[in-house]
Amino acid sequence: MSISGHDATGTAARYLGFAAEARGRSAQYEELAIAVAGDPSALRFLGSLPAAKRQPNLLFAAATYLLGEAPELDPLRRLIDDRGGELARTIMTRRTQTNEPARCATLLPALAQLPQPLALIEIGASAGLTLLPDRYSYDYGDRQLTGTDPGAPVFACRTLGPVPLPARVPDVSWRAGLDLNPLDVMDDDDVRWLECLLWPGEAGRPERLAAAIETARRNPPRVHRGDLLTDLPALAAAAPPGATLVVYHSAVLAYVPAEQRGRVAAAIRALNARWLSNEGPDVLTGIAVPDRHDEKFVLVRDGTRAVAFTDAHGTWIDWLA
Repeated sequence: MSISGHDATGTAARYLGFAAEARGRSAQYEELAIAVAGDPSALRFLGSLPAAKRQPNLLFAAATYLLGEAPELDPLRRLIDDRGGELARTIMTRRTQTNEPARCATLLPALAQLPQPLALIEIGASAGLTLLPDRYSYDYGDRQLTGTDPGAPVFACRTLGPVPLPARVPDVSWRAGLDLNPLDVMDDDDVRWLECLLWPGEAGRPERLAAAIETARRNPPRVHRGDLLTDLPALAAAAPPGATLVVYHSAVLAYVPAEQRGRVAAAIRALNARWLSNEGPDVLTGIAVPDRHDEKFVLVRDGTRAVAFTDAHGTWIDWLA
């Protein structure tokens, strides 16, 4: 596959957009993304891949996996020149499955508002680390909540606006995940891939991930292999009848082709379930979202109402009045 000038321009723009996202979080990846956007060799390599596999997160994680450390431009160029086939195979067989457990801190207020107990289904669950909101503990500044696993990490989350903080963590009686390629917290190679998906320079994230993995190993979540359009109804039918069924996802629909997102929404709406979506502001259509925080996530309830802006990595939540 060759890359046209139009495709190269689009890929370069994608990497410049990623650089803007990385600004203030990872100086190394900001610099690398800008460099890739202007590097003909890197753009030719990316052009040999399907469009869906040209993601900056995926390229950088695959390079980290093969090099043993987060790349800079020169090592990435050498990897492309010397081991390009191996790099392409790694990209083709892997997915961007960043499993940021601290997102539970921004999901928790919305979960706690629902009738308890809860039966949770997370779509795009990766290794299931965000299937454990009741296991973790939380520090919201003037409110601390203790989870059910005393060894679990404490997630700090700054609150803005009238966040409805609960008095305790939600009561979860059943949980299951659904993913095209589930990762297993008991598998060292899967754990290594999760580590490779982290961005260099982000203080605290490696430690958070390691602690959440240990929590999940003590409380293994069930993540089923399957497609949300075809396998979600059967999984939902397995939920216990006495619990509020909640289907939720975070940073997942951006990886679903835009033309299929309406089908996803219809599949979820067809269930007797509550729905929480924590995605970029342009992912769900037909949602009235105030024109601010465009680069962040918006928490939407039942596919109709935006209730909060959230940090992509769970460090703050801005509740809407």
